[in-house]
Amino acid sequence: MSKVKILNGIELVLGGARSGKSRYAEAQSLATGKDVIYIATAGAGDNEMSERIARHQQERPSEWMTVEEPLDLAAVIRQYSQPDNCLLVDCLTLWLTNCLFDPKNQVPWKNRKSDLMMAIAEAPGRIIMVSNEVGQGIVPMGEVSRQFVDESGWLHQEIAAVAGKVVFVIAGLPQVLKDSTV
Repeated sequence: MSKVKILNGIELVLGGARSGKSRYAEAQSLATGKDVIYIATAGAGDNEMSERIARHQQERPSEWMTVEEPLDLAAVIRQYSQPDNCLLVDCLTLWLTNCLFDPKNQVPWKNRKSDLMMAIAEAPGRIIMVSNEVGQGIVPMGEVSRQFVDESGWLHQEIAAVAGKVVFVIAGLPQVLKDSTV
């Protein structure tokens, strides 16, 4: 088994829906003292999602720059990652959904994921990535649901293997799973 290079500038924040993971990640981003660039992967497909996005925008500090990118996350990381900033990506599971199920997406998921992994390995700045942990329940009955759970689990494992820090948030309480930065 080859040794994995740990990327201390990368943090993965996992949690369930309404677990407090985004709030925690935002606080971590502020604590860096760097300029924060918020990378939003969600698209507003309906009124309820539009309201969620608006609420998140209102809760973020006004000085944060927001970049909306539903598919080409690696390109955005390459474009904006600098030693003096912190990228906050929220969230990887929405990005995964976009990549797997957007009929306009012409790039295979395997390629998107590989490109993301290369982009974070090359990134000179701090990156905090938020994602939903969906693999703690039973195996879903539908094929599409199983594919989503499988792919998100494999994505989380790959990022966690190289991330300097991995945190699981439950009921607003951060549980540090890995911290190579101390």
